[in-house]
Order: sequence, then C-alpha cells, then structure tokens
Amino acid sequence: MEIQKQSKQQQQEFALASITELTSSSSTSSSCSDSQSVPVIARFSADNGVAGLRFNRDSESTDSISVDVRTAQLFKLGPSQSVCIAEASGAGTGKEKYSTGVTVQFRNEEESRAFHCAFEQWKKKDTVQGTSMPNGAVTSCKSKFEDKIEPSSAKMYFHYYGQLLHQQNMMQDYVRTGTYYAAVIENRADFFGRVVVDVGAGSGILSLFAAQAGAKHVYAVEASEMAEYARKLIAGNPSLGERITVIKGKVEEVELPEKADILISEPMGTLLVNERMLESYVIARDRFLVPNGKMFPTVGRIHMAPFSDEYLFVEIANKALFWQQQNYYGVDLTPLYGSAFGGYFSQPVVDAFDPRLLVAPTICHVLDFTEIKEEDLYEIVIPLKFIASVGTRVHGLACWFDVLFNGSTVQRWLTTAPGAPTTHWYQLRCVLSQPLYVMAGQEITGQLRMVAHNAQSYTLYLTLSAKMWGPGAEQGGILQTSSCKLDLKEPYYRMSQPQAYAMAQDQQPHQPIHTQDIHIQAADDLEEPELIQPPPQNLDGQLQ
Repeated sequence: MEIQKQSKQQQQEFALASITELTSSSSTSSSCSDSQSVPVIARFSADNGVAGLRFNRDSESTDSISVDVRTAQLFKLGPSQSVCIAEASGAGTGKEKYSTGVTVQFRNEEESRAFHCAFEQWKKKDTVQGTSMPNGAVTSCKSKFEDKIEPSSAKMYFHYYGQLLHQQNMMQDYVRTGTYYAAVIENRADFFGRVVVDVGAGSGILSLFAAQAGAKHVYAVEASEMAEYARKLIAGNPSLGERITVIKGKVEEVELPEKADILISEPMGTLLVNERMLESYVIARDRFLVPNGKMFPTVGRIHMAPFSDEYLFVEIANKALFWQQQNYYGVDLTPLYGSAFGGYFSQPVVDAFDPRLLVAPTICHVLDFTEIKEEDLYEIVIPLKFIASVGTRVHGLACWFDVLFNGSTVQRWLTTAPGAPTTHWYQLRCVLSQPLYVMAGQEITGQLRMVAHNAQSYTLYLTLSAKMWGPGAEQGGILQTSSCKLDLKEPYYRMSQPQAYAMAQDQQPHQPIHTQDIHIQAADDLEEPELIQPPPQNLDGQLQ
C-alpha cells in the first residue's frame, strides 16, 4: 500500500485503482481514472483544524473532488469497493455545496480496510483537534491517554519502544516469546477464522503468530514509530501479511472497521502494572472486543512474600556513606546524608533473587482483565498477612507476577517467579530502611498501596508490621512497624552487580534458552518457592 505522511501539513495519501463521481446535479457519472497509467490519489489533510478528503488524478493535479470528512459517510459495496456520501464543492468552481457520492475502487481488500481505518481516524481527529461551533468558537478535547499521561513521559515512552534494539531485547526473552507462541499455536481454535486486534503491536510478532494460527484478519495497533518497522516485517512475510493491517495510533484514539473476536497484547511491565499499559488493554477491550470475546492474556496475578537479605540491605545503606564525609574538598556533606539514605531506599530493586530468601508463604492479588475497569487500575490496595516460617530480620517485600492465557484448548501461564527461568522482567523487591525482627510463627501484617501517576507508573506505599507473638498475643497490639514510599518509575536495576548467592552447579551462565527446552507448568502445578528453613531443634544431639 502506498501511504505517505507529511507531519507538518498533516496529510495522509492513498493510491486507488479508480473513482467514479455520482452527483445529484448531473444525470451522468464521470470517472477520474481512464487507464491504469493514470493513478488516483486520495489525500486526507487538516486545513485550519478541519479534516478534509480530496480525490486527485495524481499528487500534482488540480482536477479534484473535495469532501468534508465531518459530514461524510463511507460505506462498503464489496471487499474492494466503497462509496463515500457527503456534501462537497467542486474545486475552483465557486459553486455552492451540493450532495455528492464517490464510488471508490481499491486495488485490493487490504487497502480497502486501511482506507476505512484512516477515514474513521481522520473523522475522529477532527473532533479531537477542534470542532467549529455555531458562534464561531472552537471546542477541543484530549484523548483519554493525553488526559492521564504527561506529554514528556509519553514522548520518551514511544521513543523507547520505537527502537529495534528494545524490541530485540523483548523478543530475545525466550520465556516470554516462547510462551506467547505456545499459547497462540496450541489454541488455534480460538484464532482460526477470527478477527484479532494486537494491542501495542510493537514489531508485529504477535500479529504474525495470530496469522500463523489461522486468524481471518489481524489489526496491529501501534502508536510508536515501530509501526513502520512492523509494516516492513509483515510485508516480508507475505503469506501471513496479507491478513494483517498495521494501524499507527493509540488504541484510545484509532477506529477499526470491525469488532474483534480476540485481543492479544503484551501489556505487562515491572510488577505487572508499570507503564500503565494495562489500562490501554482494558480500553481496547471496551472499544473493540465483541461480547464474550477472548483476551490473551486473560488474568494477571501479583505474588508477594516478605524476604530477608542482609547483603542487599547493607549494599543499599552503604551507598549513602559518601554523604557522611565531613571534609569533602573542605565541605561538610553530612547535612544531606539523611536525604540520600532515604533516597536510596525509595528505589524498588529489580533483580533475580534466590527464592530461599523468602521467609513466609506467598499471597497473591488477582487482576481479571476481562472484568476489571480501567478506573480500578488507578489505585490498587492489597492487604498483606503472612506467617513467618523462621525467626529472622525481615528486610522488605518481594514481588513478582504471572499471567494466564485461558485458551479453549490449553491454558498457559507465563511466570516471572524466583527460581523459574529468568525473564526480562526479573523480580522486584521493596526494601525497608528499618527491618523488622520476627520469630517463627509470628504474624506479619500490612498493606501495599499502588497509586498511578502521570509519568506512566506508580507510587508504592508499603507498610509491614510484626504483631506480638507468644502467650497472650491475642490481647497484644502491634509490636513494630516499618513503612516506605517508592517510585516504580525509578527502580534500582541490580543485575549488573555481583550476586552474593552461589550459582548452582548445573546452572551455567550465558547459555541461551531455547523455547523447546522450556516446560511451562500450570500455575497450580508450580512448586512453592523454598523458604528459609529454621535450624534443627536439637543441635546438641547432632554434635555428639
């Protein structure tokens, strides 16, 4: 498809096979294409904030038919033929507006779909950018995405995901990519002959998987410049690409020519919710999915457990020692020590840790993507309650997530749990600046509160408390409490740091993981991470 975009003039062009004008002012029809050697161009443009559509013999021709997109309607006559009905004016004639119909013949069905998508987008763009009111005023409104997200954050976000090296980083996560592939291919019955929408398509790899599974058509929606790379990749796989249409835009703003039977997306960030793409996934569900349609993934779970890690605690605390210098080139830095100490503990730690550091059985919080409302993701409050399995110092809360692909044939889980094959998400730990002391069997309570902010992430508020333990505990209150506030947007990526845990003998570093080597179990079959074990009760007897 020949599509050219010029951002400064806000134009979008399509090459057509032919057009035929049908007007009420004439009993005859006229064709704007006499032969295949004379191309017909349909050009969308924004003139003074008003979206318009003009049909020309070629990009330089003045012989044209102009259509006001605000009042126009587009109807399908066949797979590659449509008719546009609107009020229009003849270019350069000075005539008053009159009703017109333009029959459009496309070169193929895919270009017909793309034109219909563009028509709806430009029609909506006119509403979003500004609508002329009877009194001459202009009212404007932002999309839902723009209302929630700071422009600078969105710009950096789309720039990041518009680069191939970052797409490669995700695609080379073979646990992630292999699980998606298995979930799609093993559930062909859910995709075969169905319309699929890929939400945040990126490189288009999931769209290609859906096409491999027999999808009737896939609409790959991608807002970043990666959309152009996706078009290139899909065009390079023509047997699949003929059933895929790439649409550049946000799911909050684009229009699709038909509803989807199934959504597929990879909306998960660190701690599942980082980057706030889950909200876009839910919006896509509400806008595009047919009733009782399927979503891949279907459910997400955040898993949590308290942990003990003296090495990590000391490592973070020691970072602030720099600010304890009293004679730094003649300057006393100690006034900033407290702020620096708190700043280092405000960063969630992202790394892969040994599951034996967990000191209590895990709990989880479930997010059902088929039911949850977008507003429910603005603030997530999770009550915490654990029973310590060993007496130790609790340094904070460890978190990870998994998602379920609830297919009709096979249910697949993608997990980021400690001890499982490592993914590019790793795990996350919230470290307390004041650890808690607990005994085996003691109850640990608290709350994890996650509040979304306009930088496409969350502020985390964690509180952990150790209740009185032993005889009379039912009459006792809270013994000790520790809290912290963390910014999920600014984590401490610890993967480049030396690890304090010995590597298992059968675990070789830098070995590529192949999809066929990964056995993904259902979540119910996954073993609970091994916890720190209490010491033997009778040491004297063992030493004899």
